[in-house]
Amino acid sequence: MARADAASVFARARARRRGAVSGKFLPEPEALHRVEPWFRRAVVVMAIVFLVSLTAAAAFISARVHEEALSDANSDLEIVASAIEHNLRGAAIALLGKDGGVTLADLAPGRSLARGRRIFVTDPSGAILDYFPKQAPSPKTLADVLGAAEPVTVLADKAGVMKIQLANGVRAFATVRNLHAPLGQLAVVHTFEDAVAEARANIIRADVLLGSTGLLLALVVAAYYWQAGRTRDADEASERLRRRMDAALSRGRCGLWDWDIARGRIYWSQSMYEILGMEPQDRFMSFGEMTALMHAGDSDLGSMAESLAGKKTQALESEFRIRNARDEWIWLRARAELVDALPGETPRLIGIVIDITDQKALAEHTERHDARLRDAIETISEAFVLWDADNRLVMSNSKFRALHGLCDETAAVGKPYAHVMAAGSPPLIQTQIALGERPGAAARTYEARLVDGRWLQVDERRTSDGGYVSIGTDITQLKKHEEQLLDSERRLTATVIDLRKSRQALERQARELAELAEKYLEQKANAESANRAKTEFLANMSHELRTPLNAIIGFSEMMQAQVFGPLGSDKYADYSAHIKDSGDYLLGVISDVLDMSRLDAGQIAIEPKLFDLAQSVQSAARRVELAATGKAITIDARGPQSFDYFGDRAAIEKSLGIVLRNAVKFTASDGAVSIRLRASETGVNIYVADNGPGMTRDCIARIGKPFEQFHSNVDNGMRGSGLGLAIAHSLISLHQGRLKVRSQPGRGTIVQFHLPREAFKRLAAA
Repeated sequence: MARADAASVFARARARRRGAVSGKFLPEPEALHRVEPWFRRAVVVMAIVFLVSLTAAAAFISARVHEEALSDANSDLEIVASAIEHNLRGAAIALLGKDGGVTLADLAPGRSLARGRRIFVTDPSGAILDYFPKQAPSPKTLADVLGAAEPVTVLADKAGVMKIQLANGVRAFATVRNLHAPLGQLAVVHTFEDAVAEARANIIRADVLLGSTGLLLALVVAAYYWQAGRTRDADEASERLRRRMDAALSRGRCGLWDWDIARGRIYWSQSMYEILGMEPQDRFMSFGEMTALMHAGDSDLGSMAESLAGKKTQALESEFRIRNARDEWIWLRARAELVDALPGETPRLIGIVIDITDQKALAEHTERHDARLRDAIETISEAFVLWDADNRLVMSNSKFRALHGLCDETAAVGKPYAHVMAAGSPPLIQTQIALGERPGAAARTYEARLVDGRWLQVDERRTSDGGYVSIGTDITQLKKHEEQLLDSERRLTATVIDLRKSRQALERQARELAELAEKYLEQKANAESANRAKTEFLANMSHELRTPLNAIIGFSEMMQAQVFGPLGSDKYADYSAHIKDSGDYLLGVISDVLDMSRLDAGQIAIEPKLFDLAQSVQSAARRVELAATGKAITIDARGPQSFDYFGDRAAIEKSLGIVLRNAVKFTASDGAVSIRLRASETGVNIYVADNGPGMTRDCIARIGKPFEQFHSNVDNGMRGSGLGLAIAHSLISLHQGRLKVRSQPGRGTIVQFHLPREAFKRLAAA
């Protein structure tokens, strides 16, 4: 144990001194000492160059970010001003800035008021009507903000975006647009400070990161200098230990192994290389190199490593062959012990090897001849036995022993014939057939059928020394094959008859299948023709009905407005209103039928674009507010203020409108309808819930099918076409989404729209 510990210390010192990297080692310590001063200076120089380069890059990037922020602010100001100017052309601008009127917050796009932009609207005299964001004290005129001498106010649209100095001395971008009466001008202002605020924050973070990097690099360089000193001292101590151990092993004429099992690396001492006649190499030998040198038929290093790694054994003693420098095989006996690893190291197998080639050569020479003969007799397929002239057993194989029921001890070499046969149970012969037996001859051959059904062919021959050899061949399979051939001939005849019958049946089935295929194609063509006729009929009928309905609705509106004078009675006005409502309802039904037919025919394609889904939800809610107010139903829409989504806005709003109209239609008076918009990991969900009568499971299973009706009682008696949910389901499916319904009778209904984000990802990227 002490010897293994000493060898382990030597090997670990050697490994630390050399520092293995992928099976190769660094130069000798003397070479390292020569280049180390230059390497240390290079580390400092590289650290300084890195910091200077990083600082210069950070300064350049900071300047670029500042310039780009000002350029972006200039470009964005032109776009924001154009958008607000466009929104100010509506009919509600007369009430701008007054109580109950519209405000700039209502007219400006959602993101135009971010990042510190300021908006002012004046009358023709220059007085400010409204501005955003609010501040105190409130400015009276545009000159109080921009300054009286600024040309941007005079040039207006022609000036575009200009860099000016505000009345309070602050530098800013500004643009002024002339508006139509009763408004005067629109001014949008963005200060330099607000424009570069976000860029300045990014620059500060980059500077903090640069400082942290420099500090970390300084610590790394200091740690390197400290570790280099420790490594130099350890190398000197390891070199002294190595020289003493190499001298001891050389005098003892033995080889040392140090096997790092976990890493698959083996260290050989210098004396081990001398035993093999190889040039000493100052490196570890890999597992693969060692396996290549060892004889394939000897000890398996892989199995030994698994056994040692699993703690199944603590010591190793093995004999194996290995190839020396003269390409000869020499025998080695290895004795090793598993040494506990130090903290942070893997277990090692430490031991010595001895050359036993001469001993092995003598033993192998004797064993080789006997093994060759035994193997030859054992591998033959017949039962073999050899007796000498004194009727003593010379050799037998396992098949002979099995035939006579003999064990290995009873059929040992040198046993007398009488003793061997008396101990066994020879097979009982039922039938014996002589084959070429000649009286007085030294040989005979016969076939014998045993009681257990097997057949044997026995050949007995005399040897030149007076003994004899007996060989018994099992010919049971040959006999069985003869019987099987006769039986196969009979079965083959029967099979041919069956095949003829089967072929006739298959031909009949083929004719029947061909007739069925023709009928299927005919029915399929009829169904497709009927479907096309239905689609064309619905399209033509919808067109024919829409034309007179548009006239009915138009004339009823003129009668309601009494364009050509009073109708003479208030009843006529009520009748006109009923005519218009009925016409609108019938037009909606016809439009649903036309949309459904186009969806079935695949003639509707969505046009995905980026839009604000939150605004679409609010817009759909506003469209049913009038109907909900008439029934005292509360509409509650909640969700984020804005939500960008890539899809077909018209299709999604139409689907929401259908579900909301159904919710208001089937909800009793004083009820409630709620709308919720929520983002999910895979997309966005829209929930529409009401406290109406609800639906049964059977009704839910039929949702999305055309012309299905679930409620028979409605306020106005008009149940609709039954196509609304089918259309909504189809439009959502075109977005690769899904529509789910949860409902219970008497507890209301919840309709969920799930719209995936990835449906049009490639189009959005393009």
